[in-house]
Amino acid sequence: MTSSQSISPYPTHLLPPLRPSACRGGRVEARVSENVSRDMVMDGDFAPPLPEGRSTRARQNGVVQPLLTDLYQITMAYAYWKSGKIADNAVFDLYFRKNPFQGEFTIFAGLEECLKFLENFQYSDSDIEYLRKTLPPTIEAEFYTFLRQLTVKDVTVYAIDEGSVVFPRVPLLRVEGPLIVVQLLETTLLTLVNYASLMATNAARYRMAAGRHIQLLEFGLRRAQGPDGGLSASKYSYVGGFDGTSNVLAGKLFNIPVKGTHAHSYVTSFLDMSELRTKTLAHRETGQEHDVLALSSAWRKRLALLLETLENEASDGEMAAMISFAIAFPEGFMALVDTYDVKRSGLLNFCAVALSLNDLGYRAIGIRIDSGDLAYLSNKARETFAKVAQTYNIPWFEKLSIVASNDINEETILSLNEQGHKIDCFGIGTHLVTCQRQPALGCVYKMVEINGQPRIKLSQDVAKVTMPGRKDAYRLFGADGHALIDLLQRSVESAPKVGEKVLCRHPFQESKRAYVIPTRVEPLYKVYWQGGQVCQPIPALDEVRARVQSSLHTLRQDHKRNLNPTPYKVSVSVDLYSFIHELWLQNAPIGELS
Repeated sequence: MTSSQSISPYPTHLLPPLRPSACRGGRVEARVSENVSRDMVMDGDFAPPLPEGRSTRARQNGVVQPLLTDLYQITMAYAYWKSGKIADNAVFDLYFRKNPFQGEFTIFAGLEECLKFLENFQYSDSDIEYLRKTLPPTIEAEFYTFLRQLTVKDVTVYAIDEGSVVFPRVPLLRVEGPLIVVQLLETTLLTLVNYASLMATNAARYRMAAGRHIQLLEFGLRRAQGPDGGLSASKYSYVGGFDGTSNVLAGKLFNIPVKGTHAHSYVTSFLDMSELRTKTLAHRETGQEHDVLALSSAWRKRLALLLETLENEASDGEMAAMISFAIAFPEGFMALVDTYDVKRSGLLNFCAVALSLNDLGYRAIGIRIDSGDLAYLSNKARETFAKVAQTYNIPWFEKLSIVASNDINEETILSLNEQGHKIDCFGIGTHLVTCQRQPALGCVYKMVEINGQPRIKLSQDVAKVTMPGRKDAYRLFGADGHALIDLLQRSVESAPKVGEKVLCRHPFQESKRAYVIPTRVEPLYKVYWQGGQVCQPIPALDEVRARVQSSLHTLRQDHKRNLNPTPYKVSVSVDLYSFIHELWLQNAPIGELS
C-alpha cells in the first residue's frame, strides 16, 4: 500500500534535514513522495519527510490518519455533501460525563497528538482508492474528488492546556469549522483523547497513593492492548507522574528514562557455580582482575553467621546468576531475589555479591521482590541491609533500593502504606496500563451549534442532555488559593472578574446555586489550531508532566482523596442556565392526555 500519510514515529535526529516554518517555533516542514509506504515508516527503515505543503512534528504515529475513523463518519460526510451542506459551519464540544476510577478529577492528555493529526490531515490517493472499493457503488465520483481536496485550514480548535486537571461536562476541546470536516474529525480526536486522559489520570492516582518520594516505574508493555496501547501507556504514565518505563521504544521516542533488572528465567538458567564461564572483574580504580566467585563465596560464609541462616540452604544457581549479572553490570547491579526464597537464599546471595562488588570499588543498586508478602519482605530486607551496613561500616548499604512488583494496583499501595513497608520503588504493569478499574473514560463529541444556531440533544437521562452553543470556561479560585469552581458561560458573555460576585448555577438542578467572589479567574481555553496551523507553543513532555502536578496542587485534598472524595463543582452562568432551559422547552415534544 502506498500513501502520502506516512509519518515518522522516530525522534528528530533520525529525520532528514528540516527547515523551520514561519508558523511557530519548533514546527518543522519537509517533503515526501506518494510512493513511500506507511509500513516502511512504521518498521523504522527510514523516516521520510511529508508531501508538498504538509508538515509534521517529531514522533507522529503513522497509524493516526483520516481513515482511522468509524465508517459512519464517512457515510455521513457523503450524506451531508449530497444534501448540499458543504458550506454549513458547526461547533462541536469534546467532553466526558463522569470522572474515572470513582474519583473526582481527571487529567487531560492527548492534545499534542490531536494537533499532529490536524497537521497531517489529508486523504491520500490510496485512501480514496480504498474508499471507492468499500463504499456503495451509488456514491458519486465527485464526492471522492471533494474528499481528496479536503483540508482542515478552516477549522479552529480551542483547548484546555494538556496536563491540566479537568472535570465532567467542561469541554476539553471546542472544534469549529465546516460541518463535513469537523464531523470527520470526531472518532480520531476521541481515540486520541480518551485513552491518553484515562491513562494519565490512572498514573496520577498511583503517584498520589505512593507519595512524592517513592519511585514509580511502568512495567506494562507485555500486558498492554497491543503495541500502540503499550506506547501510549508508557507515554501517559510518565505524564501522570511515573519516573520511568521498561519500554525501550517509548524511551527512544519520548525521551522517557528506561529501567529494568532481569527475569526469573535468568536466575533459573544457572544450575550451579560450575556454569560461571566468566568469574573475574577488574577493580574499578586499579584495573586489577579479581575472582568474584571466590570473593562472593567467602562473603556468603561470613554473612550466614551474621544473618543467622544456613549457607547450604542458599541456592548456588541463584548466586551464580547474580555473580554473572554483577560482572556484566557492576555499576548497576539490581537483582531479583525471590526466585527460590527471599530470606534464606535471595537476600544472603545478594548481599554476598554486593559486598564483593564493594571490595572492587562498585556499589550495588538494590533488589527487586516480585512475589510474597511485600510489606514483610521489604522490612526484612531493610533490616538485613542495616545489619550489614552497621557490622561492616558501609553506611550506603543500608540505603540500597528495594523495588517491588507483583500485580500491584492502587489499593495494594495504600494497604502497603498502612503496613509500614520499606519499598523505595514500585514496578507496576497490568493494572496501570489496562486501567482495570475502569477501561474507558467515555469522552463524547457533540454538536452544539450549526450555522450560528444552537443545538441541543435531549434525553430522558439528564446526564446525556447537551449544553448548547459556543461556551467559554473559567476556573474560579477561592481565598485559600485553591480552585473553587469551574464556570461555563456563553461565549458572548463577559468574563467573570476578580472580586466581583458571580452567581453560579447547577446546569440542571434549579435549587443548586451559589454566589462566588473569586480571588483569581483563570480562562481555560486557548486557540490551539487556526488557519491551518498550530497557534500555541507545544510544551515538551516533561513540561506537561510538571503541569499535571502543579494543576493537582490547586485542588483541595478532599477532592483528591481515595475514599469518598468531595465532588468538585462545575456550574453555568445565569445566562447559560436560562439559554439551556429555554432551548430545552422549545425542542421537547409536548405530550397530550386523553
